[in-house]
Amino acid sequence: MGRAHEVRAAAMAKTAAAKSKLYSRYGKELLIAAKAGVPDPEMNLGLKRKIAEAKANQVPADVIKRAIEKAKGGSGENYDSCRYEGFGPGAATIIIDCLTDNTNRSVSAVKTCFNKAHCKMGVAGCVSHSYDNVGLFNFPYEDEEGMLDTLIMAEVNVIDIESEEGNMTVTVDPTDFHKAKEAIDGIIPEVEYEACEITMLPQEYVTLESDEDKESWNRLLTMLDDCDDVQKVYHNVQSE
Repeated sequence: MGRAHEVRAAAMAKTAAAKSKLYSRYGKELLIAAKAGVPDPEMNLGLKRKIAEAKANQVPADVIKRAIEKAKGGSGENYDSCRYEGFGPGAATIIIDCLTDNTNRSVSAVKTCFNKAHCKMGVAGCVSHSYDNVGLFNFPYEDEEGMLDTLIMAEVNVIDIESEEGNMTVTVDPTDFHKAKEAIDGIIPEVEYEACEITMLPQEYVTLESDEDKESWNRLLTMLDDCDDVQKVYHNVQSE
């Protein structure tokens, strides 16, 4: 019983830590988006998109509200965005987006992750050219034809629509993100999004074969996840 309690406590602590990290990352992104314009989502499309993304990731309303109120109060917190790219084992590639108040610290931390995982950090643009920047939505729905008609009527540049096992994935031109979301919200009232974001999708995926490659890759992802400055990680490794 004691051991079972320890396992449950450890699992709960891990979940709590993951949530805390997620809320902290979105807090930064919401603050930046709010400070980039008017701290009102109806007048700031970047903030509106970030709020939709936060809600899709189960970020509580009070975390969202605090970040916006902080921006309204003229918070002195400032973060710079920076992107790092590199190569993992096999044909693995990775893009790391950071928000930081100290770029020297963030580049040093990311470089350390690459080195310890025996991976290679590259120069700007070495990987991102093989990824597409898209607006991505995933939600419960099956009528591909009906959804396509709705998005076309809303003048959305649709890249792809795919429905599988009751879930639909829609990718659109990132500049049409808000039009697409409004169209989806209109056809599916109270839709619950599994994904609602602007993201980077690899043009080709790879699978790691050897245990050594898998171990190296997992080590890199784990260490990057532990970096406070790291906001988003995109890669082309397909899970088995």
